[in-house]
Amino acid sequence: MSANHYENFPVASFLLPRHLRRAVLNIYRFARSADDIADEGDASDAERLQALQAYRGALNVCAIPPTERGAALTPSLDAIFTPLGETIVDHRLPLQPFEDLLSAFEQDIVQKRYADQAALDHYCERSANPVGRLMLHLYGAVAQDTLAQSDAICTALQRLNFLQDVAIDWQKRRIYLPQQALKQFGVSEETIAHGQTSSAWKALMQEQVTACRALLHFGQPLGRRLPGRIGLELRLIVQGGLRILEKLEHVEFDVFRHRPTLGAYDWVLMLTRALRT
Repeated sequence: MSANHYENFPVASFLLPRHLRRAVLNIYRFARSADDIADEGDASDAERLQALQAYRGALNVCAIPPTERGAALTPSLDAIFTPLGETIVDHRLPLQPFEDLLSAFEQDIVQKRYADQAALDHYCERSANPVGRLMLHLYGAVAQDTLAQSDAICTALQRLNFLQDVAIDWQKRRIYLPQQALKQFGVSEETIAHGQTSSAWKALMQEQVTACRALLHFGQPLGRRLPGRIGLELRLIVQGGLRILEKLEHVEFDVFRHRPTLGAYDWVLMLTRALRT
């Protein structure tokens, strides 16, 4: 998947069983396009919110069987929501995760700071966790403990993406680090603006990395609970997150000049580790 778009979808979709690939593609197309509405282009905030509201209406329409719909979708929305509606009906997917995603994208437009970790985690509950929950529905593996493990993995992936993209998000006038943590470690917004990697910055980032690693380890057993290629894919995703955390530490958290990414060697290493775990 693209490193610049919706990063919480499976990064190893070639491992997905063939009968699920189209469903995942339809979900991804919805999430990526909605995310682009919130982030890309030169539209005003009001125009972005209006476009996402149209998505919300189309989502409610597409979940209704075509023969029972009282309103038709516009051509631009039809290309996304007609196949999505088929996926929702065919796999009996709940609408709440899709609505949660839209809520998070809307929040990206209007909220640029988060007071504490609880507020940021609540955002992750809607921006990342719905993806994992939809995958569990596709896999037929929804249970209280699998949902908890999936949520931990997705929240960790979202949070580590925040750590990777501190400089990128700053250009969008956003900070996805808790204000409380910035104050606790003595890190100011000027530190971010000037790309300073002081000892205070490193301590803050180390705490964030440690928390992400703990979440990934909590969710890791889910990769063995899910069968076959699905389980291997999830183990590979977890290893990808852990590898990014290692790279953050390797560059001493200087994400301003060294945004960690995964190369060919990393994929070999991740696969080796995924097969062993």
